[in-house]
Amino acid sequence: MEFIEILYVVFSATLVTSGLVMAGMAVQAYAETERTAMIYLSVGFTLIVAAAVATTMSAFLNDFQNPRQLLTVNYFVTTLGFVAVILSLYAE
Repeated sequence: MEFIEILYVVFSATLVTSGLVMAGMAVQAYAETERTAMIYLSVGFTLIVAAAVATTMSAFLNDFQNPRQLLTVNYFVTTLGFVAVILSLYAE
């Protein structure tokens, strides 16, 4: 494995870990407050984590082929995640 690939895995793992921590904190906040915004926040961070995991796995499984398709799907799912995070700001 090349150095750049190791960095990619490290950064992906960092994003996944921090995203799951945020999603978990949102679920905990929902359990305490029952605010709908916390559900949106949790879903948003979960989608962002899912995009990171799927992109990393797909990149290595496909030997980093078809980067346009890979990044398009990544950005689509990540954008959905951020839309959910934004919705959490407007939820009750």
